[in-house]
Order: sequence, then structure tokens, then C-alpha cells
Amino acid sequence: MNKFKELGLNEQLLNAIKDMGFETPSEVQEEAIPVLLANDTDLVALAQTGTGKTAAFGFPLIQKIYPDSRTTQGLILSPTRELCLQIANELKNYAKYVKGLNIVAIYGGASITEQASQIKKGAQIVVATPGRMQDMINRKMVDISKIEYCILDEADEMLNMGFYEDINSILSHTPEEKFTWLFSATMPKEVARIAKQFMHTPMEITVGTKNSGSENVQHEYYVVSGRERYLALKRLADANPDIFSVVFCRTKRDTQNVAEKLIEDGYNAAALHGDLSQNQRDMVMKAFRTNQIQMLVATDVAARGIDVDDVTHVINYQLPDEIETYNHRSGRTGRAGKSGISMVIVTKSEMRKISAIERIIKKKFEAKKIPNAEEICEIQLYHLASKIKNTEINEEINDFLPAVNDVLKGIDRDDLIKKMVSVEFSRFANYYKNAKDLNAESSNSSNSFSASEGTVRYFINVGERDGYDWRTLKDFLKETMNFGRDDIFKVDVKESFSFFNTDANHTEAILATFSEFKMDGRYINVEISKNARENSNRGRNGKDRKRRSDRKRNTKNFKTEGKFGSKKGNSSRKKNKRNF
Repeated sequence: MNKFKELGLNEQLLNAIKDMGFETPSEVQEEAIPVLLANDTDLVALAQTGTGKTAAFGFPLIQKIYPDSRTTQGLILSPTRELCLQIANELKNYAKYVKGLNIVAIYGGASITEQASQIKKGAQIVVATPGRMQDMINRKMVDISKIEYCILDEADEMLNMGFYEDINSILSHTPEEKFTWLFSATMPKEVARIAKQFMHTPMEITVGTKNSGSENVQHEYYVVSGRERYLALKRLADANPDIFSVVFCRTKRDTQNVAEKLIEDGYNAAALHGDLSQNQRDMVMKAFRTNQIQMLVATDVAARGIDVDDVTHVINYQLPDEIETYNHRSGRTGRAGKSGISMVIVTKSEMRKISAIERIIKKKFEAKKIPNAEEICEIQLYHLASKIKNTEINEEINDFLPAVNDVLKGIDRDDLIKKMVSVEFSRFANYYKNAKDLNAESSNSSNSFSASEGTVRYFINVGERDGYDWRTLKDFLKETMNFGRDDIFKVDVKESFSFFNTDANHTEAILATFSEFKMDGRYINVEISKNARENSNRGRNGKDRKRRSDRKRNTKNFKTEGKFGSKKGNSSRKKNKRNF
């Protein structure tokens, strides 16, 4: 609270901030808020999606508005109706203690007469999409001739969507002496043109590097045949049991087709594209925000404005036509200080685009392999074991236990565990039985998802549940082993376990360090991944194998549940909501 107070915010806003539980301002808020409060100036602020830009312009705007006047004083333009509604709702939360301040959202897909009525009652701040704002200006339903502040939010996205002419026309109806605040994730030449045309010697704030990708996002690519994109998508989902993702397609048709296939195959998926009605879009987004949907398949236009902080993966089912659009896609994950992964499924003919994107976002991609059946089965078994271990006991089953015990009488513990796991695992394993390698050869793809010659893949019994992501787990392993930054690679963090790779010459040291390793009273176990053991000849002696086997029995890692690709058995999988 004191840090927000130091920015110059008034008591009304500070009380609202306290109610919302905000403690520390983000970097863009620390940079922008004092400047906007202390100066009457135009501003260009460059910061990645998910860095708190709404509060960065929202707090100063609310503090500068005169609530006693019913005149529209502030106009915020945003690219999509979802983002428009989101901004309006956030501003209402910020202004909850500002008596008489009215904020109205106007956007397509809703009654234009109702929105005009709300503005007529007095709206000091209007949040609008360019298309609906232009329509209302043409119908003389709104007056923005006296606004003092105009905010262009996600300016690069609005221009990518073709709103330049609308923005140009809208701004022509605003006074010359207003102040314009432009917030954008990237600075393409079109945004620079807007700044030059409509702003007067604007101050500039840059958080991070212009056009760069978020530091919290890991970028990966997988090379496959174009005919096998969908199979590759399913395997990536199956290899990440707790995935909560946005899957990007180029066209509305592909978006709908991919979503329908995923649903048929038992995944919790839905499509989001421009052919949906507003009511359908609202239902899909509500389901996504409440985790009822784990794979949201979307077009670039429809996904703009999605603001969900917990997205674990962005999957580029197809690369966008415009390279700069990739930055917006990957910005849907790694938000609010959390880490995320951006995956790209590419064909060999598209490999040149990876290098082009790397130059734009100033981040390197990691070449990875589509996991094979054995790797997926191993991950899913560990996932099931963890799920069983962490499930809370429902005491209501006590009345049924005598009958259950009678049915299970005579089965020893090990066989019972095998049978219990096999109920879920057999269908899953049968689907992937004889599954072929989906990976296409690529001159740029020298890395491997699993152990390759000279490298070893390990299992470790910590994951997201323990507060780790791919970045912090890598740091922990480097510090524990006193390794260099490149000695630990291919870190894949799941809910309660993880995998990582090292060069083979580190195996002895890794296993020795973690043979009796305790942290906070808990044993941290590291083992060579099953798949890695079978695919590499390490010459381990019998004593080491016995030590790993003992640790494995002690930790009861008897392994996991999976998602299934066949249509058979879909009803039971859907009932279990696929347990991503």
C-alpha cells in the first residue's frame, strides 16, 4: 500500500487498491503513474501484455477526472469487446470510492440504443471498440468533442486488426488540446506513425526491450509433417497433464475443426472465433476462466483481449501470417509474474519463420521432439500416482468399505496398485500402442525431447505444487549442483513432478547429490527417467541400479493416468473431465 501511495495516488484509489489486494506496483505502473499524475503530457508506453497496463493508465485517469461534471472527459479505445468490457470492469473497481463517476463500455454485439442511453445519463469515461465508437459518432449518439484524455490501449493490436482509418476518424472528432496516452506491447512502424500524427512530443516509457518477448515465456518448436499437426497437438496435450492453454489457428474454419476434433477425442476444448454470437463468446470465455475448458482454440482476432493469468501454454497450431503477431500470442501466457511456455508446431518449409521470429522477439527457441508413446505413458503414470496420493479421502465411502473389502479380498498390495492403475492406464496405453514417430527431420533441430546420445533425462519429485516452474527449478538445480547456465536443459515441470536433462558426464554427480537429499525435512529424489534408461547405455553398475530401485519403492512412484485419443470410452473420460 505504501508503495502505491509513493506514486502519488489519492486516498480513494488507495482504499480501492487495498480492497483488491494489490501490494506492489508493476514496473510499467511505477514508471507511468507518477509521470501521468505530475505532468500534462502525451505518453507512449511500451510494455508486454499482462504487465498491469490497465492500472498504469486507469489510476491516473480516474484521479484526473472531475466526477461532478457529466461531460465525457476520457475515451479509451481497445481492440476487442472482451478487452473493452474487461477494462471497464477494472476501472469500476478502481473507482469504487469515487462518488458520481460513471464508466460506460460500448462495443459491438450489444444494443446500441441501450449503450447510447447509458452515455446520455452521463459518462465521464467511455471505453469503446473502434468500430462501435465510429458507428455511434456517425449516428450522433456520443459526443467526444470535449474529452481531455484519449487512451489507445493495445495500439499495435488495433492497427493489426485494420482499425487505422477508424482511429483516424474518431480522433478527428476530439479536441486538438487533449492529452493522448498510447499503450502498446510492440512498436511497429504503424504505431510510430500514429504517435507522430496525433501526439505532441510525447514522453516515452519502455518496460523491457522494444518488441521483445516476455522473460517469463519459454519458446519451443516441434517439426512435423503438415498432415500430422493434429496428432502432434494431442501428444503435446497428453505430455502435459495439467495444461491450461490457448491454441492458435489462422482461420475460423481451422479453429472450429480443431476444437471439434479435440472435443470428439475427449478433451475439454472449445472454439473462439468471429462467427460466434456475443452470447456464445461470453459462455466460452466464462468456461475458460473457470477452468472448465483447458484447451481454448482461437483465431488471433478473437483471442485479443483474453486476460487470464493462469494460462500455462500457448500452442501455435499454425504460425501467424504476420511475424509480429507471434508476440501477442505468446503474451497470453507468462502473465502477472508467472512463467509459461509457447509451443510452435511447424513443418520443415516453415523453419525460416522461426529464425525471423527470434530476431523480432529477441529470444531463442528450443528445438524439441514430439514425445513418443513411452514418454507420454511415463508422464501420465506419474501424474496418476500423484493424483491418487493427493486426493482427499471422502468419508462417505466408509459405509461401502466392508463390501468393497470383500470384493478385493485376497489381492495383495502390489497387485492391487497394479490393477488400480491399469483401470485407467490400459485404455491409454492401448491407444498409443504401435504409435509412430511424428517428428520430421530438421537441419535446425539437433535437440531431443528424451535422452539422446551423450545426454540423460531425469525424473525429480517436485513440481508446480512445490512452487517451481521451468525457470526456478533450473535455478535450484544449478545452485545445488554448482552447474553452469547451460548444464541443465529441457526442464519440463508438471504439477507434482518434473523432468530435466544433463550431459551424460554429470550423471554420477547428480545421483550422488540426490541420494539422501533433504529440503525442509522432505527427501528430494532424482532418478534416471525410465525412457532414458532404456534408450541409452550408461554402463551403470548393479549397486547404483539397486539404490535407484530402492528409492523408487520408497517413494511409491507407481505412475499415472492419461488422456486417450480414441473415441471409445469417451463418456467416462468426459465424466472425469480429462484431468488435465
